[in-house]
Amino acid sequence: MTINEASKFFKNLVTETDEKSEVRVYKKFITMLSQLANRDLSDEQLRAIEDKLDAFDIDIPRENRKKYYGKRLTEFTNYIKKELSLVSEGYYMAIYMSVGMSIGMSLGMTFGVVFGGSNGLIYGMTFGMTTGISIGLAIGAAMDAKAKKEGKVLSTKCA
Repeated sequence: MTINEASKFFKNLVTETDEKSEVRVYKKFITMLSQLANRDLSDEQLRAIEDKLDAFDIDIPRENRKKYYGKRLTEFTNYIKKELSLVSEGYYMAIYMSVGMSIGMSLGMTFGVVFGGSNGLIYGMTFGMTTGISIGLAIGAAMDAKAKKEGKVLSTKCA
């Protein structure tokens, strides 16, 4: 199945349902596919994407379409990230924010207990978590900006 055929298929599915969460999944697929169609991909990359779309068997009628296509969207996004080195918007920010929060909270708890007793634990956790999130957001935003500058960002936001 070509990228354009898959895009048309999902556009038809959008018209067939009224459920907002289901429409959101289809529109994310449509957005990703249209962005991939507009990129200068090699014939080999296009063939690999089309093979992946064929492997999903998306044109076979499903009973629980939202669940099935939601899983296929996640799988397709991971495939694109792995094979084409394209990431979604905010990818690095989300990862580094989580890492920063975890490291910040653990360091804050450690220093809070050592230097402040039981109340120090609370203040240490709070300070560590906010500091870790801030540092993680800064690093993630910088990495997202770098990826966008290099043209490696693929938007999944619905139009």
